[in-house]
Amino acid sequence: MPKAHLVFTHFENFYNVLVPNLEKLSVEKIKELENFVSLRNGIFDFETYSFVIQKRLEFYEFSALINHLGMDATVQERLIVKETEPRVGFGQYKGMQYNELPNSYMLWLKTNYRGFDKDKIDKELQKRKL
Repeated sequence: MPKAHLVFTHFENFYNVLVPNLEKLSVEKIKELENFVSLRNGIFDFETYSFVIQKRLEFYEFSALINHLGMDATVQERLIVKETEPRVGFGQYKGMQYNELPNSYMLWLKTNYRGFDKDKIDKELQKRKL
């Protein structure tokens, strides 16, 4: 059985973890990941094979936590190069860059937002392949 491959991305107020090999994992391993996320009040999005947890956590802390829990997984860090990106001008994420928003919120914006920043949102969605 393959082990989970976790790609950790740190943002300002949360972290996002992509599980690119989710379809290849056993039901038990998927349940283990779901339990990990739910215990931390996170959201697992099966459409994007990722989960988001609203907590400041560095990669080394995440990796140590996975090892401490005895989860059979490989952990990789994805670094985000900070560029001057457009910032959100509304809602709970006001002031954050669009590339820092959680996938779950981006998917919500995709179907619910019709404002002046729609083109910026669509560009970020395309970049993330959501």
